[in-house]
Amino acid sequence: MKKKLKIFLIAVFLLAAVFYVLSLRSLPEKITYGISFSKFHSDELELDWKQVYLALLDDLGVRNFRLTAHWPMVEPEDGKFNFSELDFQMNEARKRGASVILAVGRRLPGWPECHEPGWLSQPGSIANPQSLIPNFKQERILKYIEAVVNRYKDYDNIKYWQVENEPFLAFFSRSVCGELDKEFLQKEIDLVHKLDPVRPVLLTSSGEFDLWFQTYKRADVFGSSMYLYVWWKTGPLRYPITPAFFRIKQNLVDLIYGKKPKVLIELSTEPWLRRPIVGTPNEILLSRMGIDKFNEMIDFAGKSGFDTQYLWGAEWWYWMKTKQNHSEFWERARSLF
Repeated sequence: MKKKLKIFLIAVFLLAAVFYVLSLRSLPEKITYGISFSKFHSDELELDWKQVYLALLDDLGVRNFRLTAHWPMVEPEDGKFNFSELDFQMNEARKRGASVILAVGRRLPGWPECHEPGWLSQPGSIANPQSLIPNFKQERILKYIEAVVNRYKDYDNIKYWQVENEPFLAFFSRSVCGELDKEFLQKEIDLVHKLDPVRPVLLTSSGEFDLWFQTYKRADVFGSSMYLYVWWKTGPLRYPITPAFFRIKQNLVDLIYGKKPKVLIELSTEPWLRRPIVGTPNEILLSRMGIDKFNEMIDFAGKSGFDTQYLWGAEWWYWMKTKQNHSEFWERARSLF
């Protein structure tokens, strides 16, 4: 019995030593901040999306954006493309020298994760009978991606192309997105590389649930999300993790697949709810993401080892400032940019 206990304690000590060594990672002297912006999310908050976007550019002085080419926005009718919203965002960013990560694909930021235009399945539409053809949807996704990349690949402020969003986080939205087709994901990546062989492709993973290996080995640039305060069936909770958790994961993928650029692509700075933000009482919003938790997220991320961090929730900061008389989030963000 004593021998078994001794072996167990030695194993625990060695495991702890390994994790300690893996947690050692130099922290950046300076962090470059950006934000994710979405017309889709601005619409959810009943905001004038152009006002929000211009305020981010000119009031906060944001110079690094992740923008999303949501399929329903880009191709609202079968074969008819609309680039007016993205043109505005891209052109205003370019005027000010702001860089852009442009995300394309069926699965992009914002619940319900997978976004499809209504014509794809609308009864009586031209597309509906064809939807029974094998790979019809995949062919249409590739055509939409091709149209977006060709539209913007000559913009010098495009930094990376993001292909899909957290594609290997299957359990989170299986009911909407279905199972991941890895071969098709590679086709999407290959298509973007073919259309624009100069710029890297960024792929993203969940910071908390994904081991990162599947995403990392396919990516030119790797992006992780970071959430601490979430809502599960049992209610709100904080994940029991420290910044070392993210340093360990970065060191592991470096060790196995070699070093690649890494960004914190989605740092959560708005409340995670089970209901729409609009109509939710302020006391609930502030209990889920008050300025104390906002500051905790910034401090936590600063110790995670990522030197480039894109905050998620800018539309909510603007909504709180202009609609709810709570400007503390907007002003705190100002100090970052």
